[in-house]
Amino acid sequence: MPIARPTGRIPEAAWTSGIRELTEPWKGALGCLGVAVFFAMTIGIISWQALEQPPEEWVLRGRASGMLWDRRRGALLLRALPMGRPLVAITVGGVPASEPPPPRDRCWQDGMEFCYAWEEEAELRVSLQPTPAPGTECYGVRWTPLRPDVMLKDCFSMVNVSWYGGASLRAQRWPLNSAESPEQPFVSGDFSKNPTGYGPVLERYFLGSTGVTVTVAPDVPLVLSLESHWHFCLGGAGGLLHYDLCISPDITTAHRHVGTQLAGPARALPDTTLLGSPIWRYDGPVGSAAKIKRGLRSLSRRLKRHRMQEGVLALGEHGTATLAATWPASLLFNWEPRGEEILTCMHCTGANCGAIPSSALHPAFFGSFKGLTSIPHHLLQIPLLTTWKGQLCARLNITNEAALSWYLSRARGLTHKLGATYVIFEGAEGNAFLEQAVSPPAELAGDQYAEMLAAALVALGNATIISVGARSSHLPLFVQMSPLHSDWSHAGLKGLIPSTLHYSLLGYNFFIPDAVGGSLAGDTPRDPELYVRWLQIVTFLPVMAFSTPPWLCCDSWVLNLTRQCIQRHRDFVVPLIIKYSEEWLSSGYPIFRPAWWLSPMDPTAFTVEDEFLIGDEVLVAPITEKGQTWRDIYLPGEGCRWRDTNSARVFDGGTVLRNYSVSLEEVPVFVKTS
Repeated sequence: MPIARPTGRIPEAAWTSGIRELTEPWKGALGCLGVAVFFAMTIGIISWQALEQPPEEWVLRGRASGMLWDRRRGALLLRALPMGRPLVAITVGGVPASEPPPPRDRCWQDGMEFCYAWEEEAELRVSLQPTPAPGTECYGVRWTPLRPDVMLKDCFSMVNVSWYGGASLRAQRWPLNSAESPEQPFVSGDFSKNPTGYGPVLERYFLGSTGVTVTVAPDVPLVLSLESHWHFCLGGAGGLLHYDLCISPDITTAHRHVGTQLAGPARALPDTTLLGSPIWRYDGPVGSAAKIKRGLRSLSRRLKRHRMQEGVLALGEHGTATLAATWPASLLFNWEPRGEEILTCMHCTGANCGAIPSSALHPAFFGSFKGLTSIPHHLLQIPLLTTWKGQLCARLNITNEAALSWYLSRARGLTHKLGATYVIFEGAEGNAFLEQAVSPPAELAGDQYAEMLAAALVALGNATIISVGARSSHLPLFVQMSPLHSDWSHAGLKGLIPSTLHYSLLGYNFFIPDAVGGSLAGDTPRDPELYVRWLQIVTFLPVMAFSTPPWLCCDSWVLNLTRQCIQRHRDFVVPLIIKYSEEWLSSGYPIFRPAWWLSPMDPTAFTVEDEFLIGDEVLVAPITEKGQTWRDIYLPGEGCRWRDTNSARVFDGGTVLRNYSVSLEEVPVFVKTS
C-alpha cells in the first residue's frame, strides 16, 4: 500500500526557521564570495584592456600614411600605408605619458582633423594639410598649452632614421645623429662667443631618411636640443609649438617637394665672377697705412711671381682699424694684375659697428631700457650693445626706415668712393636682445634681425657677402662660413664636407669656405699634409680662400699643386657650378648634393659624410684622415657608371670600392658616364 504524502502547506514557522538556520553559518562565506567575484571581474577587465586592446590606436589617416597614438610610450607614430612601414616616432613631452588613447569624438571633422586635450595641461590638434606636390602628404601639428607653466616638447626619434638640416654646429656632422647640443634657443650664433651654440646658418627644417620632413612655423619661438643617437627635441619657448610633418616616398623626393620651397620660388644669383677669384688674406705689417700699402704690393708681386691667378686680397681687423683712421672703413681689396693698381672693397664688421656719429644713435640704434626705469626718459635711449671680437658694438635699428636708409646710403658712398667691387658684412649673427635678457620687438623675434638685414643689403647689389643665413637663401648674396680649427677633427678638416652639404641642403649654395688649412686659431698651418688635403676639398667648392700662402707653410711641390688646383677650379669646377646654378634657380635643388641624392633607398648612403656630388654628374671623395693613402668610396646610383678621372677606370654605381688607393697628390673624382 503506497505511503501517503502530506498535501498541506509547509508550516511557515518551519520554513522560516530552516532558512535562518542555513543563513547564519554561511553569511561570512557568501560575503567573501561576493568580494572575490568583484575583484575577479575587475582583474578580468584590466587584463582584457592590457592584453586584448592594441597598444597603438589610429587617430588620423591620410591616403599614403597615418598617425597613431602609442599609449605605452606616450608617442605619436607616423606610418606609411598600406603596409604600415614605420616612418618616425615622436615622443610627447609636457603632458602625462600615461594618458589613455585620445578619443575620437573631439574635433573630428570628416576624418581630416583630430583634437585631444590633456586636462589643464595642453591641447593637441592634428590635421591633414594641402599637399605641396603629388605623392607627398602633410599633417599640421599644433600644440597649445592650457597653463602658462606648461613647456611643450616633441622629440623625434633617431632610431632607424638619419636626420639632416636644422642648425649649423661647431663640429658639423652629417647626418645630425651623432651631434650633441643642450637645449637652447634656435637662433643663429657666433661660435667664438658660444662654441656649444648654433652657428650662423640655420633653417627651421629637418629632413629624415625615411622621407619625412619637419618644418616649424617662423612665428614660433623655438628651442632645440640634440641627444646623440637618440632623438632631437623641438620645444615651444613661448608656449605654442606648431610644425608641419610631411611624408614622401623617399628622402630625395621629400626634399624636392618640401625643402626646396623654404625660401619660395623667387631665387636670384650673386655675382658669379667671384667664383673664379681666389681670396688671399693679407697678414703683413699693419702699423700704418703706408706699411699696409707696401705689404699689399709685396703680396701682389709674390702672387705674380708664382703665377697665381688674380683674385681678392683681404685685410684683418688691425689693418682695417689702421686704414679706417686714414681712409673710410675698408677691408677687402680686389686685386687684378694691373701693375701696382689695387682695387678696394669695403668690409663692414661688428654687427654694423662702423664709425657712427653720436648724433645718429637715437634713430639708428635699438634702445636698451633694462634696469633704467628710474632714469629720466630723455636719457633712456642707450644703444643696445653687443660684443664683436672683444669690443662693444651697437645694433643698427633695422626696423627704423630712416636709420636703414642712412646706413645703406653710407655704404653706397663708401663703395663708390673706394671703387669697391665687393662688400662684406659680418657680425649679424644671434639675437642681441636675448643676450641682454631683453624682450625683443615682435618683428625681431628669433632670427628675424638677420633675415631683415639680408633683405636690406640686397639693395647694395649682388656683390655682397654676409656671415649669416636665416630664411635668406633665395637672395643674391654670398655667405661666409665660420672659421675652422687647423686640425683633422670635425671642428676642422672633417667638418668641411658636412658643412658644405648642410649649407647647400638649406639653399645656401654660394658660400665662401674657411681658408685652406683653417684660420680659427690665427696660427700658420704647420702640417703640409693637412694643408694639401684641405686644398683638395676647397678646389671643388664655390670659392677658394687662403689665409696662409703655400710658400709659407710647405715645400715647392705644394706650391705647384696649389697652382694646379686653382686652375682646375677655374676650368672644371666653376662651369659645373654655373650649370647647376641654373637648375637651382628653376627647381631649388642643391648644387652640392649628398650620396643619397642618387640612392634615396640605400641605407649605406645615409651616413656617407666624406663625399659629395656636384649636381648629378661629379662625385668628389677626398681623404680626411691623417696619414691615410686609401679609403672606401661609395658610388651612388644603382645602374649608373662612374669613371675615375685619375685612372680612367669605370665602376658600377650602387657599390663600394674597398681600400681604394689615393696618393697624397691625388683626390678621387668620378664623372658619371651613364
